[in-house]
Amino acid sequence: MMSKQRWIIKVGSALLTNNGKGIDQELIANWAEQIVHLRDNNIDVIMVSSGAIVEGMKRLGWEKKPKDIHQLQAAAAVGQMGLVQSYEILFSKHDVHTAQILLTRDNLTNDDRYENISATLGNLLMLGVIPIVNENDTVSTAEIKFGDNDTLAALVANLVSADKLIILTDQNGVYDADPRSDKSAQLIHSIAVDDERLTEVASKSGGSLGSGGMYTKVTAAKQASESKTDTQIVYGREQNVLTRILHGEHVGTKIHC
Repeated sequence: MMSKQRWIIKVGSALLTNNGKGIDQELIANWAEQIVHLRDNNIDVIMVSSGAIVEGMKRLGWEKKPKDIHQLQAAAAVGQMGLVQSYEILFSKHDVHTAQILLTRDNLTNDDRYENISATLGNLLMLGVIPIVNENDTVSTAEIKFGDNDTLAALVANLVSADKLIILTDQNGVYDADPRSDKSAQLIHSIAVDDERLTEVASKSGGSLGSGGMYTKVTAAKQASESKTDTQIVYGREQNVLTRILHGEHVGTKIHC
C-alpha cells in the first residue's frame, strides 16, 4: 500500500465568510466533498480555518471590525460556535468526524505541549477524523499570538512534517506585479521558495477582514519549507481545486523547496 501523505489546507476568513456576509455553507460543503476524495486517495488532511471573528461580528450585528482586543476575543468566542458547527454538519454528511484544535504560539514553543499536540493530531488522523485548527483568539494576547493563520498553518505543517500546504485564498496566486494597479501583471505558476522575487512581489497589505496579504502567505511558504513542505497558493472558489491538485493539474502558484 502506498504510504499516506499529509496535507494542510488553510482557509482565509474573507474567502470563508464571503467577504463578511457569513460562513459560506455551500463553499465548505464543496471543500468537504473534495477532501473526502483526497482521503479516498490516501491523503490525510488537517484544516487550518480562519473565520471565527468575522462570523462573530455577523452574529453580534457589528459592521466594523473592532480594535479593542477584548471585543475581538468576544467576537471570536461567539463566532467559533458557528464555525465548528458548519464543519461538523457538512463533513458528517460524508460520515466523517471533525475535531476542534485551538492553539496559541505558547503551545508550540513549549516542548511538552508541542509533543502532546503532535500526538493528538496523529491520533485524530489515525481515527479518520479531520482536525480543524484555529488560533485560540479568546485567550491570545499580543505576546502569544501567531499574528495570522498563514503562520499557524506553516507551523502545523512543520509539526506534522506535511507533504503539502495548500492556502485557499480570494486571489489566484502570486503575481509578478500588483494586479490591482498593473494590468500587465502575470501569475507566477511555479517558483522556488528561496527566489528573491517572492518577497519583492508579495504585498504586505491585507483586506479589511483578513490580517495579512500575500506577504504573509509567502512568509508561511518559507516557514513550511523548513520541514520540506511545498506550498500552493490558489483561489479557493476555483472549481474542484483540491481534486485537480491531487490529480496533477497545475493551479495557482506552487512554491517549491
